[in-house]
Amino acid sequence: MIIVMKPRASQEEIDKVENKLLSLGFKTHPIYGDVKTVIGAIGDKSRVDIEALSNLPGVEAIVPIMKPYKLVNRELKSSNSIVRIGDVEVGGNKLTIMAGPCAIEGYDQLLEVAKSVKQSGATILRGGAFKPRTSPYSFRGLEEEGLKILQHVSSETNMKSITEVVDTRDVELVCQYVDILQIGARNMQNFRLLSEVGKMDKPVLLKRGLSATIEEWLMAAEYILAAGNPNVILCERGIRTFETATRNTMDINAVVLVKQLSHLPVIADPSHGTGLWRLVHDVSLGLVAAGADGLMIEVHGDPANATSDGPQSLRPDKFDLLMKDLTALCSVLGKQFT
Repeated sequence: MIIVMKPRASQEEIDKVENKLLSLGFKTHPIYGDVKTVIGAIGDKSRVDIEALSNLPGVEAIVPIMKPYKLVNRELKSSNSIVRIGDVEVGGNKLTIMAGPCAIEGYDQLLEVAKSVKQSGATILRGGAFKPRTSPYSFRGLEEEGLKILQHVSSETNMKSITEVVDTRDVELVCQYVDILQIGARNMQNFRLLSEVGKMDKPVLLKRGLSATIEEWLMAAEYILAAGNPNVILCERGIRTFETATRNTMDINAVVLVKQLSHLPVIADPSHGTGLWRLVHDVSLGLVAAGADGLMIEVHGDPANATSDGPQSLRPDKFDLLMKDLTALCSVLGKQFT
C-alpha cells in the first residue's frame, strides 16, 4: 500500500508513520517529491488498523496497490526513475546506447570495437565474460580474464561497462570489474541470483525471459528492488513465438506498456530480438520511436568469425550509420544522447 503524506507534512510526522509501519513488520520505501512525500509499505495488510494509520498526523490518504509488483509500480512513483552510472544516465529524456561484442575474445578485439562505438556515440561498453550457451561445447567466455580485459578497455576509453553475471557465486567477483550487472534472459527467474544482485550497490539490467509474460518480468524486477537495490533497468530482447524467420519476436508492445505500468527505465536489444544484422537498424529506430530509453546493440569487427552471435552483430560502419539516423530521430522526438 501507499501512504500519501500531506503537502506540509513535517519530517517528524513522516518518520513517525514510517516507524509505525516498521514496527508492524513492513518494509518501507519513502519517496520524497517536490510537493508530497509518499511511503510505499510492503507487508501483511491484515496486521494494520487502516483507520488508526489514517489518523496519524500528516497522513492524507492510504492507497492500496492492486498489482502484485509493488515497488516497480508506477502507482508508487509517478515520475520516471533515472539510473545514474557516474556521468551516464539511463531514463528520463535521454537515449543511452550500450554497444560491443557479444563475447570478449581478447584485448585487441575489444579495444578496437570500443574505440569505434565510442566515436559513434555509445557511452556504455558491453561484452560477455561468462556466456550461458545452449550447448556445453560452445565458447562460454574468458571468465575472470575477460572481466579484466573489459575493465582495462572501459577505463582506457572512458566508457562505462556492462556484463552478464550468471551465478550467485560470481556476483562479488563481477562487481569488482564492471559498472552494471546484467541478468540475462535465461536467468530472469533465477530468484536467488536476483536477490543477490539486489544486495549490491551496482545498477542491474534485467532482460526479459525467453517466454516470460510482462507481469513475470516485472515481478523479477521486484525481487531486486525488494532486496534493496532501486537501480534497475529493464531490457526487452524479444520473446520466443511460433515464428522461425527471426531469432525471436521483438515485442515493441512491451516497451510501450511497461513504461505505462512501471517507473523503471526500459531499453531494448534489437540484436537478440531479431537475430539478423540486416534488421537491427530499422527495428532500432522503431523501438526508439516507441519510447525506449536506450538500446543494447552487438557490434563486432569481424562478425563472420565471431565466437558468439556473429549473424546479429553490426560491423562498426553499420553501427555508425545507425547512430547518425538515431541522432536525427532523437531531434524529432525531443530526446538527446547521454
